[in-house]
Amino acid sequence: MTTDVASGPESPEEPPANIDKLNANIARIEELTQRLVQALSHRGAPNPEVEAPGPEFFAKAAAAYWTQMLENPGKLIEQQVSYWGKALRHYVEAQHALAQGKLQPPADESPKDRRFANPLWNTHPYFNFLKQQYLFNVEALESAVAELQDVTPLERRRIEFFTRQIIDMMAPTNFLATNPDALERALETEGESLVRGLENLVRDIELHRGELLVTLADRDAFTVGENIGTTEGSVVFRNRMLELIQYKATTETVRERPLLIFPPWINKFYILDLKPANSLIKWVIDQGYTLFVVSWKNPDAAYAGVGMDEYVEEGYLTAIREVKAITGQDRINAVGYCIAGTTLALTLALMAKRGDRAVGSATFFTTLTDFADPGEIGVFLNDDFVDGIEREVAKKGYLDKFFMGRTFSFLRSNDLIYGPAIKSYMMGERPPAFDLLYWNGDGTNLPARMAMEYLRGLCQANRFAAGTFDICGESVSIQDVRVPVCAIACETDHIAPWRASYAGIRAFGATDKTFILAESGHIAGIVNPPAKGKYGYYTNAGAMEADDEAWKATAEHHRGSWWPAWVGWLEKRSGKLVPARVPGDAAHPVLAPAPGTYVVETPGA
Repeated sequence: MTTDVASGPESPEEPPANIDKLNANIARIEELTQRLVQALSHRGAPNPEVEAPGPEFFAKAAAAYWTQMLENPGKLIEQQVSYWGKALRHYVEAQHALAQGKLQPPADESPKDRRFANPLWNTHPYFNFLKQQYLFNVEALESAVAELQDVTPLERRRIEFFTRQIIDMMAPTNFLATNPDALERALETEGESLVRGLENLVRDIELHRGELLVTLADRDAFTVGENIGTTEGSVVFRNRMLELIQYKATTETVRERPLLIFPPWINKFYILDLKPANSLIKWVIDQGYTLFVVSWKNPDAAYAGVGMDEYVEEGYLTAIREVKAITGQDRINAVGYCIAGTTLALTLALMAKRGDRAVGSATFFTTLTDFADPGEIGVFLNDDFVDGIEREVAKKGYLDKFFMGRTFSFLRSNDLIYGPAIKSYMMGERPPAFDLLYWNGDGTNLPARMAMEYLRGLCQANRFAAGTFDICGESVSIQDVRVPVCAIACETDHIAPWRASYAGIRAFGATDKTFILAESGHIAGIVNPPAKGKYGYYTNAGAMEADDEAWKATAEHHRGSWWPAWVGWLEKRSGKLVPARVPGDAAHPVLAPAPGTYVVETPGA
């Protein structure tokens, strides 16, 4: 009997158990690096004007700082000395602890921050030193910005916003060598997590043609029409702007007056139909309504000349006309969400000028009609950015969905950029199978002309509130909206601030106005089904004559979803019960099952 020495555990020539895995990972990294270089080569010529504020912004911020330095040098010196003192004292305390042989940091009284949840941020001297020094820098920067003088409120907001972007970007959690979670994962997986992270990075850059935009949700987990956007219905009309979907009734009788929802064309309509449990579309149908929903065309360069006129005439007015024809009703109820709510208000003002009474009531979800204070998004509405966008769309014929997605992500950069990037690229995790984030990444383009009319005429010049916005040959005013209205705004909405929404609705010419303030944000505040019982809402029986502060101070808080309260309002304006309707008619044959064809188109893919 012999022993195979070469295969025994004592053999000095046997490679470590993980050498094969290490070599495979190295080979994979080389392959991925080549793919990365190839993917980056597809990136178009950069447009600095849409990447960062213009030079005048930085000049203004620097001028304000130096003006204050000259006028009140003592204040700035005091701030700097305070920062130096904290940083130096912390360094000395850390050195003293190490000199005494204590592998522990000095006392840490820094505030809680979920980015620093790993216990090593508090217990390990190296990571704790990094964290505390970072937080000292944050405090110093925020204090310096807060003390700036000779800047307008908008300039201050922009300086604060872009300072926060720098602060968030430079967090130690965003770098591998200073992120204990990523380092621990790399050790646990023998480097496999970093390889998977590089795979995720290459995938995202390839997906966005050389640009980097973090994938927030597993793209393979959902298929529109199969496991999201599944409420049964039919496309009963189509033109170059939209598909009109009529949903199948689930009740024997329905309200006489149909309901037509206009979703925003910045994103896709199935945000209102993610899955049966949180589908506003399904819920409305179950309450006994004949429901129609518009699915907008995702435009390409061929739509460069399409403007707000076309969205109103070929979109809104056409959809209203077809719903009336299919249901045999003279009047309908309409809903507009976000930018679609803004355009619904323009349409109603135009209809008032024309004497058209086809809309009996209107509901507005998170809608701005007065842009005097557009909120956080306003930091991107100065000429430095808008001029850049104008040149970009003139070149391409449309505003690429990439720019819209990235802009909105920066409004919540830790949640929508850095946090997901850490998990994907440093931890090597797959994006989660989360329907809401999947929808968030399924954006749409905007036609060049429409984008600039919206940015220049509404966002910048605020012409609708001023009564000078031209649409379809008429000059319309916010006061021309006279139909009964119900508006739902969201308390923490960072896209359509509730106070700005309230100001616009308050200025309507309608005498019948109801305002509902929902808890949470732009999406979660709207997609809030009663079964969840998650967020509440506020109402006020008084007229909307008071300002927003007074309205909120005397409003009544209700637990649970606002959906039933809204349907209660809608029911009074929807007529009697009639037998349930079948989608389409002889003049409107079924063209496709819901969710239709436009919703799955991806121009330029």
